[in-house]
Amino acid sequence: MIEVYGTGAYLVNGTQIIRDDGDAAARLAQAGAAVSKDEARKGTIAHGILAAHNSGDAHHLQLKFDSLTSHDITYVGIIQTARASGMEQFPVPYVLTNCHNSLCAVGGTINQDDHVFALSAAKKYGGIYVPPHLAVIHTYNREMMAGCGKMILGSDSHTRYGALGTMAVGEGGGELAKQLVGRTYDIVNPPVVAVYLTGKPADGVGPHDVALAIIAAVFKSGYVKNKVMEFVGDGIAALPVDFRNGIDVMTTETTCWSSIWKTDGLVKDYLAIRGREGDYRELQPAAAAYYDGLIYVDLSTIEPCIALPFHPSNVYTIKEFQQNAQDILAKTEADGLEALGVKVNLNLKAKYRSGGATGGGVWAEQAVIVGCAGGIFDNIMAACDIMKDKSIGNGNFTMSVYPESQPVFLELVKNGAAETFMSAGVLMREAFCGPCFGAGDTPANGELSLRHATRNFPNREGSKPNEGQIASVALMDARSIAATAINGGRITAATELDISFGKYKFFFERGIYDQRVYNGSEKSCSETELVFGPNIRDWPAMPALPENLLVQIASFITDPVTTTDELIPSGETSSFRSNPLRLAEFTLSRKDPGYVQRAKDIQAMAENKTLEHVYERIKSVAGCEGIGIDDMGIGSAIFARKPGDGSAREQAASCQRVLGASANFALEYATKRYRSNLINWGILPFLITDESALSLGAYVFFPGIRKAVQEKAETITGYVLGEHTVAIKAALGDLTDPERQILIDGCLINHYRSA
Repeated sequence: MIEVYGTGAYLVNGTQIIRDDGDAAARLAQAGAAVSKDEARKGTIAHGILAAHNSGDAHHLQLKFDSLTSHDITYVGIIQTARASGMEQFPVPYVLTNCHNSLCAVGGTINQDDHVFALSAAKKYGGIYVPPHLAVIHTYNREMMAGCGKMILGSDSHTRYGALGTMAVGEGGGELAKQLVGRTYDIVNPPVVAVYLTGKPADGVGPHDVALAIIAAVFKSGYVKNKVMEFVGDGIAALPVDFRNGIDVMTTETTCWSSIWKTDGLVKDYLAIRGREGDYRELQPAAAAYYDGLIYVDLSTIEPCIALPFHPSNVYTIKEFQQNAQDILAKTEADGLEALGVKVNLNLKAKYRSGGATGGGVWAEQAVIVGCAGGIFDNIMAACDIMKDKSIGNGNFTMSVYPESQPVFLELVKNGAAETFMSAGVLMREAFCGPCFGAGDTPANGELSLRHATRNFPNREGSKPNEGQIASVALMDARSIAATAINGGRITAATELDISFGKYKFFFERGIYDQRVYNGSEKSCSETELVFGPNIRDWPAMPALPENLLVQIASFITDPVTTTDELIPSGETSSFRSNPLRLAEFTLSRKDPGYVQRAKDIQAMAENKTLEHVYERIKSVAGCEGIGIDDMGIGSAIFARKPGDGSAREQAASCQRVLGASANFALEYATKRYRSNLINWGILPFLITDESALSLGAYVFFPGIRKAVQEKAETITGYVLGEHTVAIKAALGDLTDPERQILIDGCLINHYRSA
């Protein structure tokens, strides 16, 4: 049972929940906790950590993080941005992992060239370099960097180490570049929502089941959007730390800003096993703490779940899915085809088979347990218990297991789990994030893959719908994936089996890291030369915000939500993340293939000033008669109703900017991090309330835009220049003074160059 409170709530002594209603004060007094709401707000764990990292006031936070982390899809662009902004050394530990472009299988030498660049940067600026295949980004940070009361900023959306007492935030690269040049991360003090856990999960229920159930309860309403999720309650004690980590990393899919958990002796043991007992301290809410909302989760009621295509919030219990499979598959297929907007054969309804020798059910062709969510030691061992002395068969069904790090893999070898999997026909893979973003285990066209991974967005598994190919991913816990595997691919909940799950101790071999990881923190060597491969390019010049701005809508997207995967696809494009011009060619390639050429045409129009057909319309706007072609800037724009769900990748914005974008128009932005990416790349993040005045190809003119931004205008008037000119009102939302100046300067790099 999950209950989402419609009010705020007080938590007294960590156990008593008092709703913030008319009787709250009386019940607080009765509980011996007579305290004001403002004072109780200071009682959350989150408040204490944020206050310790804040140099601003209590409302407008200015944060500096204890360490930073990036992987090999993001770190080149971040370092290039910071270099161009005047960085001379890394001011805090900066972990550069290699778990995304680590296969070096696409694009010739360019992936390995990035790795060589990163090692040279770690030596030059004083960083930590984790070689390919050694660990996925979040595992290394859990094992070696997280600690109670710390804050970590990462350029990956799943930067979450809350279960270890660390408030971690996933953001676009621009926010890391700010930290690298000594600036702060600025944010309005976020609301805090309690996640009160009670009870104990049944055998066969895993962290993905709990996480998916929570996501289903809060995602669509935006209940925790841009907020902190603080996990409390007596149920935490029943969860091993790996189980907590598995829930925590999936909080990203709720669209929350960060997460934090109360800590206990199990966390202390987790850190001690990894040689870091000194990074432990107990974190608990105060005797009276106030939360802006509360999610009550009875763990004993959680059942095995499945998140069907194409979002982690599209959740059913496996039991419910089995009982209504035909109807649910038909609905999922219809919804998927509408969202994709292209004619492909999803083939989902065909996954249901009725009767026969094997009985009815839904069948998948592939299973994958992988990465920061699935490849956790406890998950793999639970799957191993189910698969012992079993086989996945010699049919079309395949299965892969990707341990999250080499220390985890070594322990699986030592305790015999690796042999169990291999004997069952399962492939044991390296530490790699590829299946999470389309660079490994891509299914065949029309196949269904079951994954204990982070996301199941369209084409995130590697298919290309606009080329007529599509596969689908459903998210499930490793335990139910293993139960499905021993049934040859027939979707099965782990609770349907009679399995005795063991308790396995993890022995951490730190020497694996000591032998291979380059740790140059506080050991910068400015004489070291950076090593540039031929694909590594500097950012092109970007203009400052002009006095007057004309934009043309180059893409008009009416989907309810537009993901960053749709704005800039993952998979094979990842090899070009170090080359801004080449990567930009892929912008919206799977959602709106005509966008790139339209944006280039607008760039050419701006360069050649071929505006005669528009200029007469501009002169007809009252007060604009004297504005000439040389008095305005020209750029492209994208309209999407709710853009930016999913990945933190800054390239979703920077690629637009490279192609000449000046603005986005949206009804709302799905995440703070996408909006921050727009700002850091000098793209105006307009908010509008009515999309009807806009359309593909429409011109929108903003006279006096620079002055409006400088003077903090609450709304800005633009003019849609058609047969009849229509005035529209746009807002930029809350902007800090530095963000406002970044927009005026044209991008983060320009801002720091001019400082």
